[in-house]
Amino acid sequence: MEKKELDYFRQLLENELNLLIEKAGETVWELMEASSDNESDLLDRATQELSQNNVFRIRSRESRLIKKIRESLQAIDDGTYGICEDCEEPIAIERLMARPVTSYCISCKSRREAFEKAIGY
Repeated sequence: MEKKELDYFRQLLENELNLLIEKAGETVWELMEASSDNESDLLDRATQELSQNNVFRIRSRESRLIKKIRESLQAIDDGTYGICEDCEEPIAIERLMARPVTSYCISCKSRREAFEKAIGY
């Protein structure tokens, strides 16, 4: 992969990482403010708890994405970004544009998904 392309993906990944970290910080403040309101009735508290659980689920997914972004940035530093972990062939640039944190080419990822589906994973 050319330096220009690597620079593009580094910037894209760093921007996404900064956005996710900023959102996580905002969520902490929102949850702290919401939990300080103990005057609500039972139904309001149940609704609030459901909403908080949804936020936690979303943030958990974002946390996993943050980890993948950091791994991708490390791969750029190591010179292995854009190389499939299974077949060690270059990952198509179109695939990287669609999913910059991927570490598998489309055929290896499809094979992995078919295997996971077959074993019920």
